[in-house]
Amino acid sequence: FMDAALNNQPVPPDAVRMVGIRKVSGEHLGVTFRVENGELVIARILHGGMIDQQGLLHVGDIIKEVNGKEVGNDPKVLQEMLKEASGSVVLKILPSYQEPHTPRQAFVKCHFDYDPTHDNLIPCKEAGLSFTSGDILQIFNQEDLNWWQACHIEGGSAGLIPSQLLEEKRKAFVKRDMELATTGPLCAGMGGKKKKKMMYLTTKNAEFDRHELRIYEEVAKVPPFRRKTLVLIGAQGVGRRSLKNKLLVSDPQRYGTTIPFTSRKPKVDERDGQMYGFMSRSEMECDIKSGRFLEHGEYDGNLYGTKINSIHEVIETGKICILDVNPQALKVLRTSEFLPYVVFIEAPDFEVLKAMNRSAIESGVVTKQMTDSELKRTVDESERIKRAYGHYFDLCIVNDGLEAAFRSLRVALEKLSMEHQWVPVSWVF
Repeated sequence: FMDAALNNQPVPPDAVRMVGIRKVSGEHLGVTFRVENGELVIARILHGGMIDQQGLLHVGDIIKEVNGKEVGNDPKVLQEMLKEASGSVVLKILPSYQEPHTPRQAFVKCHFDYDPTHDNLIPCKEAGLSFTSGDILQIFNQEDLNWWQACHIEGGSAGLIPSQLLEEKRKAFVKRDMELATTGPLCAGMGGKKKKKMMYLTTKNAEFDRHELRIYEEVAKVPPFRRKTLVLIGAQGVGRRSLKNKLLVSDPQRYGTTIPFTSRKPKVDERDGQMYGFMSRSEMECDIKSGRFLEHGEYDGNLYGTKINSIHEVIETGKICILDVNPQALKVLRTSEFLPYVVFIEAPDFEVLKAMNRSAIESGVVTKQMTDSELKRTVDESERIKRAYGHYFDLCIVNDGLEAAFRSLRVALEKLSMEHQWVPVSWVF
């Protein structure tokens, strides 16, 4: 059989090899092909797949025949042929003799959902790996510009996922099209003058813009460690302050918080450093300019803000510093300098929030009745924050009752000191 097969080919007999595989019909071999000079060549071998485990085929090998049938030059036809084949499958190949090298392995946290069955770009849908936002994947191979090989850390077979670059291109196009759609004819109608959209000029902004395309984030698994800060994010009126105060009272040895600074004059009974740190307006403006404030704002003609070194002062006393800040502050805080545990306090739905506000008034906890439009604003803002910043959150807690939300928060914080954790790679290396 082998001689006969070889005699048809003007190829030196020692170059051609026969490789036998046993398989079941419908089983995917874990290999994809590309066309090169009219021949079908192995483009990639999926980590942990059947072919990879057998180690008989290599990237670059040319496939000549399957069970004595010539393969032609259509990768799809060959995929189908191999998928349907069952029992013993004999491939005739021209080996590539490329030296295989072990690529760098990495772990990533995914920040989008992916379903290969709906992806028109993937070379072979069966070879794709689906995942949802928040999943951790192990990446085995990033050599291909567009398609990486990965598997779920819980196990299972490896598959193809779009590379960071491919997904960036895809999302950038979508984003641009959406912008064009929303800034279309409207602009021209405004006073007849066309408004020109300014492009970002500074590299810092461009860098930031790319960073905003949430795709994969490289992570590392580390043993339990002490977070320096606990960051509570949420819409106005969702109960962050109450949760923060409950935590501070529950364990004053473990938790601390910063004192805000203000440019307003102290009232008669106020001491500096008790509820506020007092500074002159010009001092404060100077510190804001030099980047000494994490965030600041103006209310009633006075400046208020949180100083970065006041966070460090709390950390240096050995306590975890609790911060309830604007979500924008996460860009500064999510570094090894602050090692934050980020918790999103999510608004419940409208009716629940309304009932909670009512019972808080009845029990005398709060005095202000929230209007329907204020309640709706809280719910909407909560949704918006979750959409825009969800990739930064370590935990989401729906505050549909203060006691229950507080318990969930405490349980999660206890677990932190006992379990291994996935954190951004930049915190570790």
